[in-house]
Amino acid sequence: MTAASALLDRLQRLSGANAQERQAALWSFAYFFTLLAGYYVLRPLRDQMGIEGGVRNLPWLFTATFVTMLLAQPLYGALVARLPRARFIPIVYHFFVLNLFLFWLALTIFHSPEVTRILARVFFVWVSIFNLFAVAVFWSFMADLFTAAQSKRLFGFIGAGGTAGALLGPTITMLLVKPLGRFHLLIIAALFMEFAVFCVRRIEAATAPTSSEAPGGSDLVGSDLAEAVVEAPAVEAPLVETIAGVSLAGQRVGGSAFAGLSALFNSPYLLGIAFWVSLLSFAATVTYFAQAHIVAAAIPNREAQTELFAAIDLGVNLLSLATQILATSGVLKRFGTGISAAMLPLVYVAGFSTLAVLPVLTIVVTLQVVQRWINFALANPARHIFFTVVGREEKYKVKNMIDVVIYRGSDALSGWIFTIGPKLGTLALLALPVVAAWALLSLWLGRMQERLAADTQIKEITP
Repeated sequence: MTAASALLDRLQRLSGANAQERQAALWSFAYFFTLLAGYYVLRPLRDQMGIEGGVRNLPWLFTATFVTMLLAQPLYGALVARLPRARFIPIVYHFFVLNLFLFWLALTIFHSPEVTRILARVFFVWVSIFNLFAVAVFWSFMADLFTAAQSKRLFGFIGAGGTAGALLGPTITMLLVKPLGRFHLLIIAALFMEFAVFCVRRIEAATAPTSSEAPGGSDLVGSDLAEAVVEAPAVEAPLVETIAGVSLAGQRVGGSAFAGLSALFNSPYLLGIAFWVSLLSFAATVTYFAQAHIVAAAIPNREAQTELFAAIDLGVNLLSLATQILATSGVLKRFGTGISAAMLPLVYVAGFSTLAVLPVLTIVVTLQVVQRWINFALANPARHIFFTVVGREEKYKVKNMIDVVIYRGSDALSGWIFTIGPKLGTLALLALPVVAAWALLSLWLGRMQERLAADTQIKEITP
């Protein structure tokens, strides 16, 4: 049995997907695989450059990332408003590939320590922006492509593609960082980005409606198309992304570049998601800064630091891949998005309680591995399912604003809290009620998502 046949068989058994769903899901799997493989080639290098640029400068780097996000968000909003999905997604990734080539050129030409430190700081900021933008675009596409019901069945499988890529990326870095040198890894990452664009085009081709397909009759269209659809509940129809027979791939999202801001503040549900992401950022940033300080003190060698970060990534992704293949779909369907999302703050409750008593390398590495594992395997798919029950403008503009600007803004604020606030053990203790409130917010969002999904289904079956 080939690898593709094995994936098809596993997808069929996990989700009961039909032929067109399987094709779209497999290309989505490949898309996320290549996207995260490229990012995880870069991530250990970014973490090492964050230390090389000076641990004391990390709050400034997080602030610079946030400011750059504020400048970039209106440009992205204008791109989304003016171009159809099939055009603006490749443009975003081609732009990042060009950036990688320019970084490679600069880092291989300039060798003085002062210039390298400056480039290290710029690269740290750039990778932090690239990570959120590239992944936010991916999940906006997925939320636009699949319904809430589909996403519970398919997002675990699709997420496993990203995890598999995230396994390959640090493996490449660990194997090649010494023989090739750090900076030549940028070219490998760029090649992965270009293949991700190829996958985007294949997904669009796989989901394009044929002349024999009617514009309605399926519960497999995006949730924003609910009123254009009349579902026959007993029939499993193919995935068709159309409004009155016109493919969504060629339709502009429309609106203004700043429409996401007003939509965000007019929706308690979207504001709740924004707070959820902000709290995620707070907890992750406290853990990341703790890791950076403790690793810098315990492991002075730069290559050893890069190898440790790559090993952490490898361990996280092995655990995540096994969970996504074996359990994510079942947990989401059985317990819903609220409980699945709440599992992450509960991990932080346990982790911060321990870190408050023992702020040492073993504890912070363990917390980093477990929180990222649960995030990738359960909480992250649940968070993206929250967006399957909102309109297209919210999926692309508001979601990107939340996942990129609000996340990095929270990063910057949390970074300064870590720097000017109490010591690590005390900060971890003070963070406990915050992450407990985060768990309660998760449950509320889960109930709201289920209610909105039920409302959408009623609209779909009402003539």
